Amino acid sequence: MSEKPVHELFGVPPPARQGRERLLATAVQLFAKKGFQAVGLDEVLADAGVTKTTFYKHFESRDELMLEAVRMRDEWESTAWGREAARLGGEAPAAQLRAYFDVMEQWFLDPEFSGCLFIATTAEFPNPLDPIHRVAAGHKRRTRDAWRDLAAEAGAPDPEGFADQFTALFEGTIVLRHTHGRKDAVAAVRPAVDALFAANGI
Repeated sequence: MSEKPVHELFGVPPPARQGRERLLATAVQLFAKKGFQAVGLDEVLADAGVTKTTFYKHFESRDELMLEAVRMRDEWESTAWGREAARLGGEAPAAQLRAYFDVMEQWFLDPEFSGCLFIATTAEFPNPLDPIHRVAAGHKRRTRDAWRDLAAEAGAPDPEGFADQFTALFEGTIVLRHTHGRKDAVAAVRPAVDALFAANGI
C-alpha cells in the first residue's frame, strides 16, 4: 500500500475556495492536527485567508465553528469509510466488515495521520452534555450500530455482542497506531479480528 493523502484515499474533499465551507474545511484540518484548545480563531482566519468580518457573517462564535467543524467531519468520514469498505469488500456484509480494517490500514499510512478526531474531541470535551462531545460521541455510536447491522445481515448470532467486540478491536487498533506509533497495528490485531469472526460463524 502506498502513502497517499486522506482526500485521495477516502474522497475527503479538498478545502473549499471561499465562504463558510472554506472556514470549516480549514478549521477541521487545524483541529484534527493540533487539537481544539491549541487553535485560536486568528489562526483559523489566517489559514483560511478571511477576515473576522467574513467569519461573523457565517458563525456567531469560535464554539459554533468547532461544533460545525466536527459535524462536517462526521459527514465526511461516515460516507468515506462506508464507501471504501463497500468498494474493497464487495456486496457480502461480512467482507465489508473485514474491509474496514483494510481501509484503516491505508489510513495508517497517510503521511498526515494524526489520530481519530472523534476520540480526541470526546477527550478534550469530556462532559457528555457538551454539544461538541455529543456530536463526536454520536458519530461513534452510529458507526458501531452500522457494524451491528452488517453483522446481523452476515448472520451473526448476537449482532449486538459482535458490534461491541468489533468496536473495541477497531478503536483499540487506532490507539495502538496513534499512541504507540505502530504502522503495523492492523496486522498485529488481525488475529483477534479473525477469531471474532470465527466465533460468530461469519
